[in-house]
Amino acid sequence: MAKIALCTDASRCFACSSRNEHGLHLTFENDGELTRTRFVPQERFQGWTGYVHGGILSTVLDETMAQWLWLRDVVAMTVEMDVRFIKAVPVGREVVVTASCRGGPTHGLYLMAAEMTMDGEKMAGSRAKFLITE
Repeated sequence: MAKIALCTDASRCFACSSRNEHGLHLTFENDGELTRTRFVPQERFQGWTGYVHGGILSTVLDETMAQWLWLRDVVAMTVEMDVRFIKAVPVGREVVVTASCRGGPTHGLYLMAAEMTMDGEKMAGSRAKFLITE
């Protein structure tokens, strides 16, 4: 599994750019048909005291699915996404997010799925549709 940086020098992507001082600074790796990231959310990303904001968790799920496509030279954007939060994610604890393709391309769409775990326990999951843009 090799780490792969996808941001260009000009990128300021909130999720993956190291140049965005307010961002998540996510990195990704491929493992067969899965794309994976590891993330330790800082206190600045909390919603309820001590727990990560759901919007941040949704962003990590979304970006991991998008990176699955990018790593396979598919340029696509999220057009629909459902997230299911199963357990609250505490600040400062590592989560692992994996993404996989569930279908496509069909009519220019890929069907994607992602799962977030902490210590092997499922914390959240997502399904999304991505539209090919190039």
